Amino acid sequence: MLKIKVSDSSTTEPQIFQLSVKGRELMIDDQPFTGDLVRLNDHHFHLIWRHHSFDILVVEHSTADKSATLLINGVEIRTELKDELDLLLTAMGMQTGTAKKLNVLRAPMPGLIQAIYKAEGEHISLGDNLLVLVAMKMENVLKSNGSGTVKSIKVKAGDIVEKNQVLMEFQ
Repeated sequence: MLKIKVSDSSTTEPQIFQLSVKGRELMIDDQPFTGDLVRLNDHHFHLIWRHHSFDILVVEHSTADKSATLLINGVEIRTELKDELDLLLTAMGMQTGTAKKLNVLRAPMPGLIQAIYKAEGEHISLGDNLLVLVAMKMENVLKSNGSGTVKSIKVKAGDIVEKNQVLMEFQ
């Protein structure tokens, strides 16, 4: 079973659909899918469902956070998918990702700060690029693993840092 949350800018409440398979039949909210879906290319589809035609273009998708942005008949739609494991973790109170609040960002290894992408007071979200740490001749983009607001930045571009040194604090 899968749950798909669909939201667009024109509605305040997202819609949630439940997808499952019974035998060889696709079910949407326990009703058989009676539509027709045609793949036009890797990012373009055409769907006929409930007597309506939908032109679907995949604008972007992320397998990491199981989300996609679609353009359906000219309207931008954001989708988020939860599979059985995600639903089980949520039921057990072990949500991942978006609920996590950051406190500090520490250097995962010694290196040189090459660039800083955020400023103090700026809001950050899951997956945002925070800074670039060069270590062993490789550029490592450190990303946010939660959300929050940058309280203070403890380093500047050009600084050499040690492993576990605090680079940013969040509130």
